[in-house]
Amino acid sequence: MPEPPWRTPRKEVQRRSLSRQAIVEAALGVLRTDGIDGLSMRRVASELGTGPASLYAHVAHKEELLELVYDEVAAEIPVPEPDPARWREQVTQLWEDSRDTLLRHRDIARVALGTVPLGPNSIRITEVTMSLLRAGGVPDQAVAWAVDVVGLYVSASAVEGAIQDRKAGEGHDPAHYYQQVNTYFASLPTDRFPTFVGLLPFLSEGNSDERFRFGLDLLVGGLQALAEKGSERSS
Repeated sequence: MPEPPWRTPRKEVQRRSLSRQAIVEAALGVLRTDGIDGLSMRRVASELGTGPASLYAHVAHKEELLELVYDEVAAEIPVPEPDPARWREQVTQLWEDSRDTLLRHRDIARVALGTVPLGPNSIRITEVTMSLLRAGGVPDQAVAWAVDVVGLYVSASAVEGAIQDRKAGEGHDPAHYYQQVNTYFASLPTDRFPTFVGLLPFLSEGNSDERFRFGLDLLVGGLQALAEKGSERSS
């Protein structure tokens, strides 16, 4: 599979103990312990028992390394064989699995925000997603935009989860924080914010997984509505 023209080309080097794959695997280890901010070329080189300069024969810089690491993580996402009769169920499961996979690797989802994942595993996920949506009759323009919109939703949810996990690891209690937020909301004047205060019992309901699934249901339901509208026009 061709690589983007700006990607550093693979180089044949004499040292066999170092390869792009070995660098990516070492970077994954650093990512799991220190997150993206703790990952550097120097840190990865240290894990490999070499100097940073030796890495540059395989990877141009940290940004390129993160792209490669992200694609390595994307390889873990299971993909279904598209079934038109089950496209809603399949695409929902695919996006849930994508979020779960990203969450297992700290804040790697940050890589997908502001850039387009271009590795073969990432493109494989996009290809399967498009195939599922098309199988459900979603119009082509909606399919093309949906992979971007849902990708942002999945990545942002995973980043938020990573932030919460990091804070919990630093000794912050998420439950205490949200309790404080709810107490503040309850103190808002009802004459100025009657709807807000009236909905307070519902604002604090549900865990992160339930809320994420609610968002997916909204998105998939909207895509199904577009598919049904397109079917009505063609009939």
